[in-house]
Amino acid sequence: MKVVLFCGGMGMRLREHVDAVPKPMVPIGYRPILWHVMKYYAHYGHKEFILCLGYRGDVIKEYFKHYDETLTNDFVVRVGQGIEMLGRDTHDWHITLVDTGVKASVGRRLTAVRSFIGCDEIFLANYSDGLTDAPLDEMIRRFEASNCVASFLAVRPNLSYHFVNLDGDERIVSILDASEVGFRINGGFFVMRREVFDFIQPDEDLVPGPFRRMLEANRLLSFRHDGFWASMDTFKDRQMLEALHERDEAPWEVWKGRGGSRP
Repeated sequence: MKVVLFCGGMGMRLREHVDAVPKPMVPIGYRPILWHVMKYYAHYGHKEFILCLGYRGDVIKEYFKHYDETLTNDFVVRVGQGIEMLGRDTHDWHITLVDTGVKASVGRRLTAVRSFIGCDEIFLANYSDGLTDAPLDEMIRRFEASNCVASFLAVRPNLSYHFVNLDGDERIVSILDASEVGFRINGGFFVMRREVFDFIQPDEDLVPGPFRRMLEANRLLSFRHDGFWASMDTFKDRQMLEALHERDEAPWEVWKGRGGSRP
């Protein structure tokens, strides 16, 4: 299946990085988070990517134009004869890079690449700033068995906030930790049918407008996941992901046999 990746975000809470690069290019180890997202999909056999570029799209274009496989693969140098790669990671990826506007909404970006999706009945999509060990193949199978237009990963938010209930006099009735509340959020991993374009109005975001219409039509599905999920929204988030990667304990690296389910 084709994978649409929304790569237009500015990442205002990661300003120490995004002044120079777009949010999807903020690194975890030797590679940007965008690469980690793509590697996750490639592990499940989905290697045809459509990148919806926006802010500093030129950085993403240059990265893939001059991609260096030696950074994350072993190789042998034969003096005077070049390099013999002992491993490969992106040689069979097909990547389409499309400028979809610096300030365009996600819905508008998706509509802009409709022709590249072609006649495919089902495709995948992602915000490009979150990582998970969710079993993608199972998520797709469940969606295919439904009549829904879209499905998204439903995860517990990684919040350190506390929620309070107030009475009429604004006295606190109860205090709950975020983990006790039990609500879930959209994790940014989507499976969609091409019918989704019938629910998107001009210049509209993907959520909430189109999703509310799907909800009213009983055509919206979720995939509950209680395993690892994290979004890189702040510098603290980036530090946490980097630490997991440095310790070689990154749950999202399902291509190393961790988490998820292998195809």
